[in-house]
Amino acid sequence: MTKHPETIAGVHDVDCAGLQALVTGSTSGIGRAAALALGRLGADVIVHGRDREAGAAVVDELEATGSHGRFVRADFADSDSVRELAASVRRETDELDVLINNAGGFFRKGRLTDLGVEYTFHVNHLSPYLLTAELLDHLADGARVVTTASAAHRGTELDLSRVCTVEGHSATWAYGHSKLANVLFANELAARLDATDRNVVSNSVHPGAIPGSGFSRFLPAPLPRVLGALDALPVVTSVADGAAELLVPAVSPRTADVSGRYFSGQRPTRPARAAVDAAAARRLWKASAELLDTEPPLSTARS
Repeated sequence: MTKHPETIAGVHDVDCAGLQALVTGSTSGIGRAAALALGRLGADVIVHGRDREAGAAVVDELEATGSHGRFVRADFADSDSVRELAASVRRETDELDVLINNAGGFFRKGRLTDLGVEYTFHVNHLSPYLLTAELLDHLADGARVVTTASAAHRGTELDLSRVCTVEGHSATWAYGHSKLANVLFANELAARLDATDRNVVSNSVHPGAIPGSGFSRFLPAPLPRVLGALDALPVVTSVADGAAELLVPAVSPRTADVSGRYFSGQRPTRPARAAVDAAAARRLWKASAELLDTEPPLSTARS
């Protein structure tokens, strides 16, 4: 019998009763598994995705655990939709204890969103940045922000000149670059929260290579077939394992005071050198706000 993510993460005895959590991208894959695990631990969970039917199904499963679930639809390629998601969370909760920025994907086609931003960068980085900014003053004392990154960030450097064009588009580069942005964002958020004495932590996570998550369908042939064949092998990370990686920084007592770290294998691990470039993180922070035509959040914390 497959173990639950909370058991794999060693947090099965953590009491999350009374906690309010938002897990983006939680109608399938590791987001869904993490949301259901939080529900079993006692948290009330806001489920996010684009498919209302899939969202309703997750909410039904949450309710069956005895927790309270709600579904909010939002398209992460649409900034107004993300703002509406944040507004819904603010209306429906007194405060937010856990924010898991998990929504994202690997997108083959090079195209621009309505903001004129490359689609992968917008969905995987810019929208989590915006959502977090919109919810910053709604985060509870002791809240945790977890951002799903990937080991795919290795081998890339921050290049903001490529985020508003699809000329010479490479889906693989765009994905890796967006995952580098995830790590830089999580680190910079942690630094700015610390500088303002906010008791909120921010970390990023590599959840593993997960064939069962559905991610492999976005990969170039023949990789989906190869990964599909590996699904049954014990050495391949499962959806439950990936969700467990999210739960460690989200609710484990041993990570309550850990911030600005990149988790892999359920522990803080050093990311690529480009991901710990503080100057690059500050550039990304400011550039992201400019792309969204808004003021940088926590702007007084760091120059």
